[in-house]
Amino acid sequence: MLWRPVKFLFALVLLPTAFFTLVETGKIFCSVLGHIGAAVSFILGILIYCGIHYGYYNFSRPYVFGHEMTHALAALVCGYRIKDVSVGQDSGYVKMDNCNAFVVLAPYFVPLYVISAALIYAITDLFVDLTPYRQVFLFVIGFLTAFHFVQTFKTLFEADQPDLKIAGGKVFSGVMITLANLVVLAVVLKAMFPEVVLLTEAGKNILAGTVNVWRIIVNYIIEKTVNSGK
Repeated sequence: MLWRPVKFLFALVLLPTAFFTLVETGKIFCSVLGHIGAAVSFILGILIYCGIHYGYYNFSRPYVFGHEMTHALAALVCGYRIKDVSVGQDSGYVKMDNCNAFVVLAPYFVPLYVISAALIYAITDLFVDLTPYRQVFLFVIGFLTAFHFVQTFKTLFEADQPDLKIAGGKVFSGVMITLANLVVLAVVLKAMFPEVVLLTEAGKNILAGTVNVWRIIVNYIIEKTVNSGK
């Protein structure tokens, strides 16, 4: 509880960074859409997932499985011991001997299925030339990327998530999840379309925008302080 006010303030500090990251990630996504010939399979994967999710099947159980597995893997990475894992149709849980904000929030920004598919493709490509199947791979990544973002949005906004409170409050969790997902999306797009996406330029723009905002805020505070002392 003592850390909650600190996390809240930290989230407020990150708001300008989150805003400019949103802007730059939006630019990146638009640049990918502008190269429709190269991105058609990826975009088709996104559209087909959304069509299936909202029209036929919401993939609830696969999401719950991935959600709980991500909790468990994040806990193992942090050196915590897993006591029990349960996966149901619409909910599940992981019991562990300890947790932190990363473990609690990991499922909301770590696209486990996207990472798994990319690793399978990369490892298989070491032994078999998968170049002829690149469009299939892009379709799968588009499908799984849409799965991650749609399910994350649905989970966060359609139910009161105790994870957000445990991690440090809704404001802190919301800012961190948003920022992390924007970075994840930018990295996925860079990995899929390296010739189109310029992460270095985006990073510079985010840094410059953040610095400018805080320069304005600090100057305003200094000016108000000086004037009030006269």
